[in-house]
Amino acid sequence: MNSRQLFPLGLLVATLLSGHVLAQNAVIVNGKSIPKAQLDKLVQRSGQPDNPQVRDQAREMLVTKELILQEADKRGVIQKEIVREQLEQARMGVLVAAVFEDFVEKEGIAEADLQAAYESVKAQFTGKEYHVEHILVEKEADAKAIIAQLKAGANFEEIAKAKSLDPGSAKNGGDLGWVTEKALVPEFSKAMVQLKNGQITDKPVKSQFGWHIIKMIDSRDVKAPSMEEMKDQLKQMIISDKNWQKAKFSEMMQKLRAKAKIQ
Repeated sequence: MNSRQLFPLGLLVATLLSGHVLAQNAVIVNGKSIPKAQLDKLVQRSGQPDNPQVRDQAREMLVTKELILQEADKRGVIQKEIVREQLEQARMGVLVAAVFEDFVEKEGIAEADLQAAYESVKAQFTGKEYHVEHILVEKEADAKAIIAQLKAGANFEEIAKAKSLDPGSAKNGGDLGWVTEKALVPEFSKAMVQLKNGQITDKPVKSQFGWHIIKMIDSRDVKAPSMEEMKDQLKQMIISDKNWQKAKFSEMMQKLRAKAKIQ
């Protein structure tokens, strides 16, 4: 076997090795390899579906980052005192946030804070809510004809399924479920609150959507969920409160100082 026979084999090996290197890296920028693992992590953290377009965007972000890092090193800007101070400030900012987040997670939120937050939210659950059904038609004459049929004994739910123009409730016999006054247009709410259980409006109600025939099923006082049911939402509400954050951070620092030896 002579050198002419060996060269193609060597070229083949080099090509295979090159392909292996490329497979292990997302991209190579000026000779600097960026591992594929970094690209995978960036795509995963993006929260978007993993597809070629998302990967291309993530790869471009990695290239931009690497070019900036290389240029910063080339220009020597990292050696500048002001830049080093700003980098340290940014690092401390990340560490402070991470330490505080871990402190809150480990210490938990005081029961008194949860109770206070719950009481403030609970106070918003006032007034009444109503279980109603309705039939929506385009013309007043059609609404009046339906009211006449209902007075003669026709079934409200069957007419709603057959004739109501409200696609959301028609299939359920006109049932809107439990609603509050504020959740509905004023004309509808005004007529609704005057009805007794089982009563149907004796006149059509006009709104921007058309003409309504309303049937009251039941009414009740608005009831707030229990504190246990709202615990996760309450925690998020407390944690996002700036005043609470400030007080909790002060508490954390007091505990750290109490354990520290400061001379």
